[in-house]
Amino acid sequence: MEGCERIEAFFSGPAYQPHRHDTYAIGRTISGVQRFQYRGEGSAGVPGTVMVLYPDELHDGQAGTEDGFHYQMIYLDPLLVQNALGHGHALPFIPAGVTSNPQLLKAIDRIFAHISEPLETLQFDDAIYEIAAGLKAAGPPSGRRGISLPDYHAADKARDYLRHSNGQVVSLEQLETLTGQDRWKLSRDFRTVFGTSPYRYLTLRRLDHAKARIVEGQSLVQVALDVGFADQAHLTRHFRNTFGMTPAQWRKMTLTQR
Repeated sequence: MEGCERIEAFFSGPAYQPHRHDTYAIGRTISGVQRFQYRGEGSAGVPGTVMVLYPDELHDGQAGTEDGFHYQMIYLDPLLVQNALGHGHALPFIPAGVTSNPQLLKAIDRIFAHISEPLETLQFDDAIYEIAAGLKAAGPPSGRRGISLPDYHAADKARDYLRHSNGQVVSLEQLETLTGQDRWKLSRDFRTVFGTSPYRYLTLRRLDHAKARIVEGQSLVQVALDVGFADQAHLTRHFRNTFGMTPAQWRKMTLTQR
């Protein structure tokens, strides 16, 4: 379903180099121990807990024992969480990256109950609402009294513009003109609503486009220029920082899996 990817995998030893997603990464360990560095601290996912990684937070992953770990994970667009909870609220945040909240555990159980089968549209909508409500229940109270609510509509308009920018250079001043919202409030609100900055969101969309072109066999130099990076080195730096590997390594891995 759009905005939600479900995966299931088994790893032993180091699984992931440090990387980021502009989505929530929410999952459960079925067996074994999954250790990861998150917000400068070590955490562990074990059976009976849910891992909740906030959008755009650097993290890695590795087996906590020699037996490896088996896990399931969903990558969830923050916009779906905003839509389910009602616009104008900060995204739910789990400080330690791991929770045993029963409401969220139940929601995760349901979305993974039949992972090999596609979800019906209404079934998917119900599952997203349950997960969003579980995230809110698992997180600490916001305590943001006296602070103005974010302008969701301005932030969403900016997000849509960035998503369709097609490699163009975009400034905060342009987004201010587009949305009619003060540029600095817009920048703050964008982070509150979508969990990442406007520039980071733009960069990740460029990387999405880059991946598609790399798979098609285009040269990395041309890919970099087409999607909005200054040169191949610029593309490689952002690609490695985001996905934990270079574009060339990712292309080789993708072709091997075909």
